Amino acid sequence: MARPTLEFMMSHPAHFIAMGLGSGLGRIAPGTVGTLWAWLSFLLLQHWFTPQQIGLLIAGSIPLGWWACTVTARHMRVADPGNLVWDEIVAFWLVLWLVMPTGFWGQLIAFALFRFFDAAKPQPVKWADRCFKGFGWRGGWGIMFDDLVAAFCTLLVIALWRHFIG
Repeated sequence: MARPTLEFMMSHPAHFIAMGLGSGLGRIAPGTVGTLWAWLSFLLLQHWFTPQQIGLLIAGSIPLGWWACTVTARHMRVADPGNLVWDEIVAFWLVLWLVMPTGFWGQLIAFALFRFFDAAKPQPVKWADRCFKGFGWRGGWGIMFDDLVAAFCTLLVIALWRHFIG
């Protein structure tokens, strides 16, 4: 399938979710745009929800994303379409949830680290990316899994930095 359209995204609730409520429609760097959307939306969510409620939202967004990515990848006939950005959104929400409170520069460092791990895919993110390839529920989980591992790596680097430097 060619680059998905607004019409495709709106044709099924799974498409709308998997494509990050439209943030995955961009032609250039949809994963980065999805992560920026995650950052902005997280800052807004903090005004309405407690940290515990945001944690529950993140926990619920993982199986929701698994379903949405499974369905949308199947409909696009692509195992891991770049326009599916719910995986970046949920993973970066997790990063922000665990590093907050922190100022702009701390958030920017978290963003940069997460984008590095997600895009460059050093180990163990590369391993996670290869674990669950294909279509169906296994492939849908694979779309989510490597970003969750990228989030873990981001959090590990931040924790080590805080421990040894900060």
